[in-house]
Amino acid sequence: MTSTAITFSDDQANAYDSIAEMLRLAGIDLDDSLLLPPKGTASSVMGVTGKAGSGKTLLLAELYKALEGAGVDVVSGDYESKKRKDKRTLAILAPTNKAASVLRLRGVPATTIHRILYTPVYDPEYERIAEWLAGNGERPEIEGLTDLALDRAAAFYAGNKSIPGALAAAGLRGSDFITGWKRREEPLDIGFIDESSMLDDKQFEDLKEIFPTLLLFGDPAQLAPVKQSGTMVFDKLPDTRILNLNRVHRQTADNPILDLAHALADPSLEFHQFEKMVEDAAQKDERVVWGQRVEVDLMARSPVLVWRNATRIRLINAFRNVYGAPEDALAEGEPLICDGIELPMKHRKKRLDLEARGLIKGAQVVYLGEGRKPGFSRLHVMGAEDPQVSAASIVKIEKPDEEEPFIPFAARMGATFLHGAAVTIHKAQGSQWDTVQVFAPDLFVAARMGRMEAGQPLWKRLAYVAITRAQNRLIWVVRNRLSKPTEPLRVDDLRSVAPAPLTLAQEEPEEFL
Repeated sequence: MTSTAITFSDDQANAYDSIAEMLRLAGIDLDDSLLLPPKGTASSVMGVTGKAGSGKTLLLAELYKALEGAGVDVVSGDYESKKRKDKRTLAILAPTNKAASVLRLRGVPATTIHRILYTPVYDPEYERIAEWLAGNGERPEIEGLTDLALDRAAAFYAGNKSIPGALAAAGLRGSDFITGWKRREEPLDIGFIDESSMLDDKQFEDLKEIFPTLLLFGDPAQLAPVKQSGTMVFDKLPDTRILNLNRVHRQTADNPILDLAHALADPSLEFHQFEKMVEDAAQKDERVVWGQRVEVDLMARSPVLVWRNATRIRLINAFRNVYGAPEDALAEGEPLICDGIELPMKHRKKRLDLEARGLIKGAQVVYLGEGRKPGFSRLHVMGAEDPQVSAASIVKIEKPDEEEPFIPFAARMGATFLHGAAVTIHKAQGSQWDTVQVFAPDLFVAARMGRMEAGQPLWKRLAYVAITRAQNRLIWVVRNRLSKPTEPLRVDDLRSVAPAPLTLAQEEPEEFL
């Protein structure tokens, strides 16, 4: 098998050399693929910034390959082997499940920031199988597992390099292997953080405690986190620690979506001029659509992106009405967005379980049906490494002109959810979808209000983030209309993934009834 050689642009090559020097001080020589003692104990942080298409992900992927080739152990959500003193560790992180899954599709073993804050507690017997598969131990003898089952695990791992998948091939469940989670006690060595424009100061400080060497990849044109006063964490780094990628590589493929995104950098561009550019692009390329209505069929898996909460709530209720969703229940296939976890401190372990399984704030979820216990839901967490979960749920559906949300069902405590047929552009950061619908009337309102953020008109930042969420197709919706569905909501494609149930009430079920 041969691989295509990567040719860096000048700015990528310069960035690679600067990062290689930082890693050399950390004891990793990429030129000769050697691991050496670190030169000092001081922490080091560097930022790689650039707009969409500037090659940040390509650079990240090539650095990952070089580090793995040098013998660095990659810590992912798949399996975390016991750390050895003679080894160095790398974790590649993203703030959302979707962002991590985009990297995984490109061959980069990424996981979420929440996931790396915790370490799994493995069953000792089955951990011996994992260590053997990873090349760190002898073939084990496990009571209850035949040689044939171990052979199946080894054959699966040889082709897929997935410990959970290999254990499943041997007939084991995820709950057999991982018995719990605990806060990470020992630091790792190197952290790559994608979509770091979404980090707030608290997350940044947590990451610096875990990683003495930290590399932030971020887009300065996106929206800053709420309560960050328009600044991003890499804005506070010295200029000498920021590597900016200026060349836009993907424009060479004549990508009209990226052309529109980068046109927003023109300070003289007005909203009406930009909309004319979108309309012209739609006449020339099918990847851009001038939409006269919201396509409701897309909303179950790809939410409409809006600016105002009032618009979001109206679209959600229109979605539910057009599908005939019952007033007092959720229909199978309805999309949800995790809004956090409501658990008292004594159930901290359960919180870790849920967060490690992908139920973090902002996670996109599809409702599969009621769980076995009252208040429990069966859920598919989009982009998560182990996507199917059963959890105590509190679902809130907001109504237009009503202060209190409608709650179709709820456990006393557990994971809380809002409806996910439409989301704000702020909440959409860090995620990507094949097709994205942007509700343009909301951006027109933002433009009329004349609001600014970090020296740039807010509508331009909103438009930039919304447009760059689209991987292949952008629908610029210009009218407040909703199409009729062409088929019912579906979950059969998600149910084909084997479920790995997680319950919140193993020890104290009465707390959650």
